[in-house]
Amino acid sequence: MGSDKKYAGDVTPSEAWDLLSEDENCVLIDVRTDAEWNYVGLPSLESIGKDTLCISWLIFPSNTPNDSFKDQVHGAGIGPDQTILLLCRSGQRSVSAAVALTDAGYSKAFNVLEGFEGEKDHDGRRGRLGGWKVSNLPWTQN
Repeated sequence: MGSDKKYAGDVTPSEAWDLLSEDENCVLIDVRTDAEWNYVGLPSLESIGKDTLCISWLIFPSNTPNDSFKDQVHGAGIGPDQTILLLCRSGQRSVSAAVALTDAGYSKAFNVLEGFEGEKDHDGRRGRLGGWKVSNLPWTQN
């Protein structure tokens, strides 16, 4: 975690799982879109007695910012000192969400590196290099 970041820092998917398992107040917010949750899958926190919070950072299909994002986080009952882990497809949108929450007074907003699916491989496909799924962490798909 570098001090030059405008949010609490970055964690790997495995570190995120450890934080979620060890800190009862730690939450995971998946900032992807409804289409991604439904067709690609979601992290499953059932085995540790938690739910993944689904709050989109961008609105699909326009890719415009979700102006209600911070209000939705607040409305979910998340306090300013709780550890918040933000996850997207590959770890990009979640950085923007972490910065926005930090600006809103949340002091422990972390980005989950590599996201749910990771970067594209040499064939241009995701889900093979890095990310929540490749780390063999629990997930579910509709």
